[in-house]
Amino acid sequence: MKTSSKLNASQRHIAWLAAGYGSLFLLILWAAYTNNLPNALLGKIPYYDKIGHVVLYATASFLGHRVLNRRHFKGLRWLPVFPSLFGLVMTAEEIVQGMSPYRTLDSLDLVCSLMGVMLGYCLAQRGKQSVPKL
Repeated sequence: MKTSSKLNASQRHIAWLAAGYGSLFLLILWAAYTNNLPNALLGKIPYYDKIGHVVLYATASFLGHRVLNRRHFKGLRWLPVFPSLFGLVMTAEEIVQGMSPYRTLDSLDLVCSLMGVMLGYCLAQRGKQSVPKL
């Protein structure tokens, strides 16, 4: 029974992390769309925008895939649920940026975001091997 309760505690921990990170992610999106990012500070970091896309989307993909217990679509075992849906939403969000007065549509941002989604997925899948099977 202890193993089962540890697994539940672990899942709760990941869910809390994902909820907190989701809130932070939405706050960053809000700041970007309202021109409230600390650009003077961020501008001191070379390629901060591209690095940010990879890191932000990799973290979201990792946590989302873990929260859903690394689920893949039935019949399409190669297609993960969260990273796929998140990738679609993220792509739509990148396209919508072209309509924002403070943001621009940038194909390299889209590539970096998709790389982040794939990196997060790969890291979450990689961790699967180290989890003991019950």
